[in-house]
Amino acid sequence: MFDFAKALCLVRTKAPLVQCITNFVTVNDCANMILAAGGSPSMAHDIREAAEAVCAANALVCNLGAIEDVEAMLLAGKQANQLGKPVVLDPVAAGGTTLRKEAAKRLVEEVQFAVIRGNASEIRALAGANTTGSGVDASAFDVVTEENLQEAIQIVRALAQRTKSVIAVSGKLDVISNGAWTMVLKNGCSTMARITGSGCMLTALIGAFCGAMPQDPFTAACAAMAAMGVCGELADQRRLQNKTGNATFRTDLIDAVFNLTEEELVKGVEYEIL
Repeated sequence: MFDFAKALCLVRTKAPLVQCITNFVTVNDCANMILAAGGSPSMAHDIREAAEAVCAANALVCNLGAIEDVEAMLLAGKQANQLGKPVVLDPVAAGGTTLRKEAAKRLVEEVQFAVIRGNASEIRALAGANTTGSGVDASAFDVVTEENLQEAIQIVRALAQRTKSVIAVSGKLDVISNGAWTMVLKNGCSTMARITGSGCMLTALIGAFCGAMPQDPFTAACAAMAAMGVCGELADQRRLQNKTGNATFRTDLIDAVFNLTEEELVKGVEYEIL
């Protein structure tokens, strides 16, 4: 059985320091998500200190939402690689503009990422950038559903093997693969898409789990995404009960991570390993 409880326990006992170079729109939520999980955030992003800040950290998160800080990400990422510390990439809107396509391609080529976490469209764009630039069939990755799940799994596995990274696609169905093993998670709620930064917060959470278990990024990514999905459901239950909106839901989501017990995680998670 996959040990989600142990992964959560490790984050809370080790309290990893996670260095984040992330989107200014969500920087506060990402910091609070790391704190809620039991970690400690560092949000240094200036190019003059980014690499140095990694030295004290247990993990590095690079978020392409901070497109202006790509050079800092490269410096920090290379430093983390030299120090053997896990690096997590969130390729925000990787296929949206030429600037982002080129930045994502350069990051993947020059930095070894432990985990790359994005939505279906972002991972599709990244997969295309790593082939001939023609991309993959949109029908496979617009939305991962039960109907196209096997096709999506094949694409995720191939990208994982190509990049030597754990690839994590978040959505209605989450698909996580290290190229050999693949997990499908079925938790979460539609309200998570109604707040700014749920994806950024998820990537920060993955950073905390990777910092606590750097030798096992696959387990770290799976456990973090399971925790986020279960907590999304708990927060949505509270929203419906109290008849609140998306702003309160965001706070309830962070609170749910803060209050999540190992028992709740194990009982609530719905998954299969392929």
